[in-house]
Amino acid sequence: MAQTQEYIATGRRKTAVARIRMTSGTGKIEVNGKTFEEYFSTANLQNHVLQPLQVAKSANLFDVSVNAHGGGSTGQAGAVRLAIARALLQTDETLRLPLKQEGLLTRDPRMKERKKSGQPGARKRFQFSKR
Repeated sequence: MAQTQEYIATGRRKTAVARIRMTSGTGKIEVNGKTFEEYFSTANLQNHVLQPLQVAKSANLFDVSVNAHGGGSTGQAGAVRLAIARALLQTDETLRLPLKQEGLLTRDPRMKERKKSGQPGARKRFQFSKR
């Protein structure tokens, strides 16, 4: 029995985390037990997730199984995108330059700023009254 190569990677964005398993196949993407198109309903999110595969010109070469949790749909799409880019890097190290030029290997560091005590939000202040 021949054993297929499996690539495992993790991607994060905001509070979303995506763990993926990538194997050679026909280009099927499954997210949390649903099809890729069903889980990410808008074309914008779908293109965001597929970007690393399109840059690497390997859209129909790998099957991807994703376990995503936390955050919202946009954060999860960004997390999946980073995880796929990292897994592609494991398959072929020569892809580092094109993926890096597109900004696909950089984790987005922007997080929600925490609420401070004694005020209603992170930056908002209670109304100031001089008299």
